[in-house]
Amino acid sequence: MPLAHFDGALAVVTGAGSGIGRAVALALAGNGATVVAADIDLPAAERTVTLAKTLGAGGTAYEVDVADEAAMEDFAARVKETHRVPDIVVNNAGIAVTGPFLDTGVEDWERILGVNLWGVIHGCRLFGRQMRDRVDALPNKPDKPNLGGHIVNIASAAAFAPWRAMPAYCTTKSAVLMLSECLRAELAGSRIGVTAVCPGFVNTSIVDNALHLEGDAEARARLRERGQRAIKLRNYPPEKVAERVVHAIIKNRPVVPVNAEGHLLHALSRVSPASLRLLARIPARG
Repeated sequence: MPLAHFDGALAVVTGAGSGIGRAVALALAGNGATVVAADIDLPAAERTVTLAKTLGAGGTAYEVDVADEAAMEDFAARVKETHRVPDIVVNNAGIAVTGPFLDTGVEDWERILGVNLWGVIHGCRLFGRQMRDRVDALPNKPDKPNLGGHIVNIASAAAFAPWRAMPAYCTTKSAVLMLSECLRAELAGSRIGVTAVCPGFVNTSIVDNALHLEGDAEARARLRERGQRAIKLRNYPPEKVAERVVHAIIKNRPVVPVNAEGHLLHALSRVSPASLRLLARIPARG
């Protein structure tokens, strides 16, 4: 069942130091939640908490590498000890790797799988268990349907569509979507909602921080510049994604495409997958 409101709720957000993660943390804080902002960049997470305190109950910043199993286990334990079991968990941390599959090395795969997929797995596994155990320990209270909680996994419109220029990224985001669907079915009986949010192009720093594998240094610089221009031209703010996240939690939505390209790719994946296979052949031009 969905959470009806966030007053008094505890929300954990990974990748909360910037972009969509920061926007989601602030949106939840503005709706009454206390925010646990986690990021590999601690000063960035602290800035998010400072902003959150101007909007609502505030929160706490933690430094954590979501790809590190031991670090995530320690983080989940500290959240429970220092605060309590969270009501909302947003697994947002993510990176981008571009380049052909045959140019993507094992280390590149390990890096993107570690953050984009294992980071989500760790967050769902550790906090999902805490949420489920909390529900199991309570007597049956049908008049209080919101005791379970909600997990949001930030996937991407890339989860709906293949693309030869980003096979590693598309693979991880498709996996996050399927994981979310499976987990939603598993946790429904514990009154825990699970949502996959799938944005298209959003004005964040993901292109600036992306790992580009194809071509020489000059070609990679051109690809990065083109990506930055496209993001700025699209000019879709992360705050709008945060609004959709809040709405998805309240309404307990299973899959939420965001913005025009997100809705288009989602629709094409259902009615015309052959057209997506043709679009997938378009190369990235340096």
